[in-house]
Amino acid sequence: MFSRLSGALFRAILVAVVICIPALILPDTSSDTAQIVALMALFGFALTLFEYASVYPGLIEFRDAPPFNRIRFMSLFLTVGLLSLAVQSQYHASTLTRLIEVLGTTVASSIDVPYSPVRLLQLALPADASLHQVALVRTAAGMAYLISLLTLGYFVIVMRIMGWPQAHTKFNVWVNLPTFDPTAGGDVVERLRRDAWFNIALGFLLPFLIPAVLKLVSVSFVIVTLEVPHTMIWMVTAWAFLPASLFMRGIALARVAQMIENKRLASGASDYLPA
Repeated sequence: MFSRLSGALFRAILVAVVICIPALILPDTSSDTAQIVALMALFGFALTLFEYASVYPGLIEFRDAPPFNRIRFMSLFLTVGLLSLAVQSQYHASTLTRLIEVLGTTVASSIDVPYSPVRLLQLALPADASLHQVALVRTAAGMAYLISLLTLGYFVIVMRIMGWPQAHTKFNVWVNLPTFDPTAGGDVVERLRRDAWFNIALGFLLPFLIPAVLKLVSVSFVIVTLEVPHTMIWMVTAWAFLPASLFMRGIALARVAQMIENKRLASGASDYLPA
């Protein structure tokens, strides 16, 4: 009980720290922005604490199948942190910020072609945006895209080499997939594979859809601009992190479906063995 509570408290603190990173790093953070960040950090802290302190599953998937959520958290932490440092380089340049800028620019240059996600994200900027702002968004997109690719690659390596999710303990479908109802109807394996392909397809489309939705919202409802540093950091983070997270979920669901099918085949074969 104590280990569960301490682990939940530690995770909750880490989530709150990630939410506060841009406000802590960027020099020009207004009091209103600081209050909003504090409120969001408190909400993230409470949600993570209650989720991991509870014995029964709630909303977070693969809670007892490490390192799935740890990989996603590290991806989010690196994306938010490095993008915040990239923005800080506009105020106080250093060797680290210059390195981040060079890496982001290099990756963005290699994928910045017509109709690419990076080009569409730049088009979400206002028509009168400065060249400096366009370059900053381009660099941030390249860095975030690189982190998302490394995250997917690392997860595939962990799954293949370490035998995730059954590397150390048995996999409990109910605990690790609390939002999946196996009694909803239809074959469980087919439903899992259908959900897996849906997540992979959505993860592929989101980098193209997010800039379009951002532009539509800015024109039709409220002004959401990437020229504001905090907005830019979180929008670019969502642009890269959400698709990578959906890809990981799709791959994980396909892996679970394959495990269930293999278990069925093994059980069926054992029924025909001689006594």
